[in-house]
Amino acid sequence: MSTGRDPGLQPERTRLAWRRTLLTVTVVTVLAVRLASTGEPTGALIAGGTVLVWGALLVLCWPRGTGTGPARTGGRTLPLVTAGTVVLALLGVLLVLRGLG
Repeated sequence: MSTGRDPGLQPERTRLAWRRTLLTVTVVTVLAVRLASTGEPTGALIAGGTVLVWGALLVLCWPRGTGTGPARTGGRTLPLVTAGTVVLALLGVLLVLRGLG
């Protein structure tokens, strides 16, 4: 009786995880742009920054999420996605602070 795992499932789980990451970042971006687009210059800057971070994360995650190959970042994909997530969180904090002021 072999207890080895099926190696064919790991790539599929990885692709699905990257797709969920892309979907989450897209939803966060849409919500941030919606909240930031009040016509003020500050809101436009926050919305623009959010879209730029979304574009960068899309470029990083797309190859892995679609299974077309590894991202061409030399093994730095996870730290870059983490940095992008932190930037999105900081932009969210700016949105909240702008709304409170």
